[in-house]
Amino acid sequence: MYIFCRGIGEIMTVARFWRKIKARYNLEGTHCGTCDGFFYPPRNVCPVCRRDGKMETYEFKGTGEVMTFTIIRTASEGFEHLTPFVVAIIKFDEGTQITGQIVGNPANVAIGMRVKSIFRKLGQESEKGMIYYGTKFVPEKK
Repeated sequence: MYIFCRGIGEIMTVARFWRKIKARYNLEGTHCGTCDGFFYPPRNVCPVCRRDGKMETYEFKGTGEVMTFTIIRTASEGFEHLTPFVVAIIKFDEGTQITGQIVGNPANVAIGMRVKSIFRKLGQESEKGMIYYGTKFVPEKK
């Protein structure tokens, strides 16, 4: 399957189109040089400084700590094979927060635990459908 990407001005495969979205695969957000705020997903306008903000692209390190989490034991259709799994709110070292899945044994997850981002398969549309990837998190080695 091919699509036309207006912003890039070319025809490309769906997989290539998704790879071009840097915020999705590289944890690319924005940083405001005026208030020193960090934002993910990227913002065009600083929510604190508004139009006075000086926004710049920023790639997050992908490390942080678990603020809170829940263990999903009964998943929606298509995710039953993953249970149990952990979904957490992770506060990056830069200060912004993101919701993400923590890979590993749910019994080992704790509030305050250090984690780092990894690139993993998120799902597949069907047996022969498109596979999509993104960011998940694992415990950070000491």
